[in-house]
Amino acid sequence: MKRKLFILSMVLVLSLVMAACSSNKTNVRANSANTAAESQTKATAEESKDTAATKVVQSQFGEVIIPVAPEKLLVLNSSYAEYLIELGVVPQMVTIIEEVEPQYRAPYFKEHGVEMIPTVQYQFNLEQILELSPDLIIINGSAIEQSVYDELSKIAPTVALDASVEMKDALPKLAAIFDKNEQANEILAEFDEKAKIAREKIATAIGDKTVLVLRVESNQYRYMGPKAGNSSIFFYQTLGLNAPEAIKETDTWFLPFSMEILPELNPDYIFLEDRVLKGYDTTESMNSLTKSKIWTSLDAVKNNHVFPLKTNDFTGGLGPVGSILLVDYVVEQLVQE
Repeated sequence: MKRKLFILSMVLVLSLVMAACSSNKTNVRANSANTAAESQTKATAEESKDTAATKVVQSQFGEVIIPVAPEKLLVLNSSYAEYLIELGVVPQMVTIIEEVEPQYRAPYFKEHGVEMIPTVQYQFNLEQILELSPDLIIINGSAIEQSVYDELSKIAPTVALDASVEMKDALPKLAAIFDKNEQANEILAEFDEKAKIAREKIATAIGDKTVLVLRVESNQYRYMGPKAGNSSIFFYQTLGLNAPEAIKETDTWFLPFSMEILPELNPDYIFLEDRVLKGYDTTESMNSLTKSKIWTSLDAVKNNHVFPLKTNDFTGGLGPVGSILLVDYVVEQLVQE
């Protein structure tokens, strides 16, 4: 009898111990689950906080409140999108003008996972932009009127950048929006070194000989003013090219001219742009120019110093990637090694 009671007592004790252990394990698992859930909740809250955070930036049309970490950033200028990618800020969407985009850019955007939205040059499709549902829009301020900016601002916070597309103007201002000033300085320093080497090579090769950038359009001819902005800065300042004496003070980007003034300019080198636009045909203008006695009498033509210049490369391709490609092209043409 005593033996049976002893055995029953031991069974009861073991049962209680096992129940206690099971309870402890359950509690541990529950505590672990609670801790994990709390951590996840905290992380989600922090992420939501970051996403919801805003800041005030200066736009061409005044201050604008923008998200610090936009999730659907739409850039309405492909050069600006290139700047941002090189800064480490990859936009989700960019509008492109297929006819004038440089050849490298579509693969470049695809590589970085940027959705390309084809659009028509000099037009803004507000319905299309609305359907894209951006939470931030960035655009070149000089490309729009106040009325267009107001309409874009109804869709999403819009920064109309008070800058051209020229690197030293646009890049620092884009960097300031996203606190990427250090990265911008590094990009500019690297390009300055590249440009310095190119200038030295060109100066050694051609000295003070003159260079004309000539544009052929469907109904006229225009030359690039060396004291204008955008790409004229690239040619005449960054690369240190010399314009013909008669036009050295011209501050118009592309100024119409009569073919009859070409002998007065008589440049040593010509970069010849066959203007590209949608539905644009320059065949007749180009034939009239290149078959004229005026053209064939020019020193640049006689010396075979006329080089093609793609509209896509120098009007839309002056970002950090495109600028280096264009520097290499100009050096290749002017420096005969």
